[in-house]
Amino acid sequence: MVINFVLLQLFVLHAAHATHIVGGRDATSHSRPYMASLRIGSLHNCGGILVREDFVLTAAHCEISGTYTVVLGADSLSGNEATQQEFTAVKSIPHPNYDRHGNDIMLLKLSGRAQLTEAVQLISLKAGRLRTGSQCLTAGWGDIGDNQTLPSTLQEVNVTILSQQTCRRRWGMVPITGSMVCGVGARVFQGFCSGDSGGPLICDGAAAGVVSFSGRRCGDPNTPDVYTRISSFTKWITDVLNTN
Repeated sequence: MVINFVLLQLFVLHAAHATHIVGGRDATSHSRPYMASLRIGSLHNCGGILVREDFVLTAAHCEISGTYTVVLGADSLSGNEATQQEFTAVKSIPHPNYDRHGNDIMLLKLSGRAQLTEAVQLISLKAGRLRTGSQCLTAGWGDIGDNQTLPSTLQEVNVTILSQQTCRRRWGMVPITGSMVCGVGARVFQGFCSGDSGGPLICDGAAAGVVSFSGRRCGDPNTPDVYTRISSFTKWITDVLNTN
C-alpha cells in the first residue's frame, strides 16, 4: 500500500505532498481569507492557515531546508493580486514528536505581521472531537487531476468525517492514531491531493485538521484522506505562540 504524503513524504503512502483538491470546485474569490500559500521561489509547495498575524499553521512534512515565501490574500497562484501580502518564514517549528507516522503539524513564524483585511483573516481552532458524519470542507491549490495538473484558483471540496474504526479498517496496516481524523468526499475520487499538504480541514467555520496524507490515488475512499487533529495539539500550539 502506498501513502501519498501530500508533499514530500515518500512514506508508504501518497502524501498530500504536492497534493491538490480533486473533484472539487472553485472557491468563491477570497472566501477563505485564512489560506496561506507556502512557496519555494515562485512555486507553490504547501498550504497553511493564518492563526496569528505572524504565524501560519501547516504540516510538519512540509518543512524544507531552505526558506519559504508565504503568500496571504491570494486567490490565483499566477496573478499578482493587490490583496496579496508576502512574507518570509523566518522560523520553522515542527512538533517535537513528529516522526513521519504522526504529530504531522508545524508552525511557521513570519518575518512581519499580516495586516488584517477583507482578504486576509485569522481562523479560529476548533476544540473537541468531531462527530462521525460531520460535514466539513478542505481547500488548497494542489493537483486537481491526480496528474500534476495545477488549478488557476483556490479549490475546495466537501468532506464527510469517518469514524476511527472505519478509517483504521480501510487503511489496514497503516497506523491511524487518536490524533488523526479521516474524511472522504461525497463521490469517489474527491478529496485532497499533491500540493494541498498543510492546508485545513474546516468544520463549523473553524480549523479542525491539517492535511497530512492520503492513498496512492487521490480521493480514493478505500484509503480515506487523513488529517492531523488540531484539538490534540492545542496546548502545544498555545505554548509556541506564547513563547514567540
